[in-house]
Amino acid sequence: MDFNYHHLRYFQAVAEEGNLTRAAALLNVSQSAVSTQIRQLEERLGQDLFERRGRALLLSEAGRIALDHANAIFATGREMVATLQQTGASRRALRVGAISTLSRNYQLAFLKPLLGRPDVEVVLRSGSMAELSTALAALHLDLVLTNQAPPADALTPFNVQQLDTQNVSLVGPPDERLSGAPLEEQLLHAPLILPSRASGVRAGFDALTDRLGLRPQIAAEVDDMAMMRLLVRDGAGLAVLPPIVVKDEIAAGSLTELAVLPDLTETFYGVTVGRRFPNPLLSELMRPG
Repeated sequence: MDFNYHHLRYFQAVAEEGNLTRAAALLNVSQSAVSTQIRQLEERLGQDLFERRGRALLLSEAGRIALDHANAIFATGREMVATLQQTGASRRALRVGAISTLSRNYQLAFLKPLLGRPDVEVVLRSGSMAELSTALAALHLDLVLTNQAPPADALTPFNVQQLDTQNVSLVGPPDERLSGAPLEEQLLHAPLILPSRASGVRAGFDALTDRLGLRPQIAAEVDDMAMMRLLVRDGAGLAVLPPIVVKDEIAAGSLTELAVLPDLTETFYGVTVGRRFPNPLLSELMRPG
């Protein structure tokens, strides 16, 4: 019997729903039709794909393997349609995800070569790294921007490219008393607005203060660059962040870069997944900074 993709679609629906009745309703067919398709697929593969637990259907080990392949097959089909439908189109879309805590100013600077072009539509989505990785693997995104490289191993489908590295500085309102003052004095001058402890920047900052023998006062620990920007603008303390986050305020003179913190940088990464038809717009952006 030749391989039948209807079998695979029905199997995917049952695997995701965990129930024949719900899968049949989703597919708008009878429950017996779904059962027949699943049985024929199991006969074709020579493996039981589900284990019954009451009314629920749970994937067997063979079923989990089959579902991984089914998801990859249908994702490839979506990629083919999305890519080939754009042939001859006047506008090409680039779908970009960015972790929700990433600097908006960095995102705009990175995407600037494409923004405003009449032949390009940029679709932006923010979320957690887990959410964006799932969307990237399913080919719903072309690129994910992050400041934390995802773990890489032989089973991980992602390609990670370092895009830029920026110095991290101590930023606050202009203050003549602090201009040119020793770093230790600057760090102890006011409460600090710091990245959360999950951040690589925070780990580097803690190591720096340990080397200097300092215990600065902490005003806030924040994992969102936009919130750090608001806090330092409102005078909650001095912020430890890349100056690009507050470049508009620095240009306007309401904030200033008091000191570049030694050996402290933030790295930005672009994460993609291997595709048979990569989006050609990526080549215009994915150049290391």
